[in-house]
Amino acid sequence: MSVLKTLTLSAALVLGVTPAFGAFPSSPSEQLRVFATCAGRLSALEEHQRLFDGPASEKTAAQKRLFDDVISALIDDAVAYGMPRPQALNWQVQAKMAHAMLRQQVTFGTSPTRADAAERVLRVEIEACNGLLLGA
Repeated sequence: MSVLKTLTLSAALVLGVTPAFGAFPSSPSEQLRVFATCAGRLSALEEHQRLFDGPASEKTAAQKRLFDDVISALIDDAVAYGMPRPQALNWQVQAKMAHAMLRQQVTFGTSPTRADAAERVLRVEIEACNGLLLGA
């Protein structure tokens, strides 16, 4: 494990998880689920930003790379713990799709009430992910 991966994972574990995720899980597969979910959310955010706020997408891409590093650091332990290797990608794709659907509701939806509710959920989700890593 590289020094960056070790420091990133250690910081995330020491800081714990924000309330949106609850207490930080102890099993390697559940830890991986948290980081894979955030990687998916950030992927959806980055794609949205590329269309509507190009410069912000660069920062989001850098954040996503940090989550990818943590995923790489955790995957072997999670697989050894019994998790199927493709599960991490599945979590990422599911989170990306869910986050993208909410972003579409905010951007293109016709109901201001639904758009406001979706915006609140998006904010909480991204804040939860930002709280996992130092400097995010």
